Amino acid sequence: MAVWVEVDLCSGCKRCLKACPYGAVEMREGKAFIMERCTSCGACLEVCKEKALLTDVKPREIPDFSDRKGVWVLAEQRGGELHRVSLELLGKAQELACVLKQEVSALLLGDNVSGLCDTLIEHGADWVYLAEDRALKDYRTNGYTKVIEDLVKKHKPNMLLMGATHIGRDLAPRVSRRVEVGLTADCTELSIDPQGGVLLQTRPAFGGNVMATIANRYSRPQMATVRPGVMEVVAKPGHKGKVVRHSISLKEEDIGTRILELVKEKKKKVNLSEAKVVVAGGRGVGNAKGFAILEDLAAIFGGEVAGTRVAVEEGWIPPERQVGQTGQSVRPELYIACGISGAIQHRAGMMNSRYVIAINKDPRAPIFQVADWGLVADVYEAVPEMIEQLKQTKG
Repeated sequence: MAVWVEVDLCSGCKRCLKACPYGAVEMREGKAFIMERCTSCGACLEVCKEKALLTDVKPREIPDFSDRKGVWVLAEQRGGELHRVSLELLGKAQELACVLKQEVSALLLGDNVSGLCDTLIEHGADWVYLAEDRALKDYRTNGYTKVIEDLVKKHKPNMLLMGATHIGRDLAPRVSRRVEVGLTADCTELSIDPQGGVLLQTRPAFGGNVMATIANRYSRPQMATVRPGVMEVVAKPGHKGKVVRHSISLKEEDIGTRILELVKEKKKKVNLSEAKVVVAGGRGVGNAKGFAILEDLAAIFGGEVAGTRVAVEEGWIPPERQVGQTGQSVRPELYIACGISGAIQHRAGMMNSRYVIAINKDPRAPIFQVADWGLVADVYEAVPEMIEQLKQTKG
């Protein structure tokens, strides 16, 4: 199967050359020529007004997924405590399920974790699929994968969402391979295509230079991992749901690994995702001493200090305080960006802030495009003045 050119019809307009995303079209003697790297994607056929480009590739048919119902969320728990991202995903799942007129379900795996079911129901779960077993007490990839695979094949959900945590990033690819579907990792936004009811999954791509929206139209469930901190927790007091116990029989040899000892490292990570106020600095702060000024400003608000990737690479702040595509995602009430240009890689981590204040000497800095208030000024002049006035205000 291939794409070819009817030379007599080709006008040499070069539309196909510009449309080909793979550079598989070139001009030879004024006519289009298809090279071996062609993937038969059909982009060139759509733009050819002379109909000089032909193909024998048959359009792919979308299967009937009318039996696939429900938006599922993995309720990630560690030591009997729910990870916040699970509740964030339940909030988004409610929104997606409402559009599709389907139900929300939570998958809860572990040992003696049934007490968490009420919390999941109070946050929007219509059903909680509960799998309890001693073999599931601590996370191990093969055991969790097997249980989720069985549940998916039995109940046939439409979507399956997981947090982009250490567990989610390990588990989701395994599950997607077992159930033979695609996976979009590290999403920052989820929505429903009004035309076909398909899940639209948005994530940074090409090194964070663009935000790509991906749709899986040919397999179910539609799977995605979502970065913690980008969705909003939505509680539903009085909401009623049902718990379905899933019986399992896992053997240690089926899991493949044994836990000999758990050694917990002293927690270093700053939970910026729960901060109400974040004061962040970038290249414009200049040095580590500059971040001391930002700490004074954050202290007045009772907030946290963060920074860009440059600030981390220069050693001005520790890695656990990085906000952006390769750092944490935050959702504060107030985000104060000091000396930050506003590259898309950084905006991907703070785009859900309720209000943004930007301070930068460059009036053309991209950060001003997403700021609610902008101050064209030197950080070393503006921030101390803000601190002084805030102190006076607090009396």
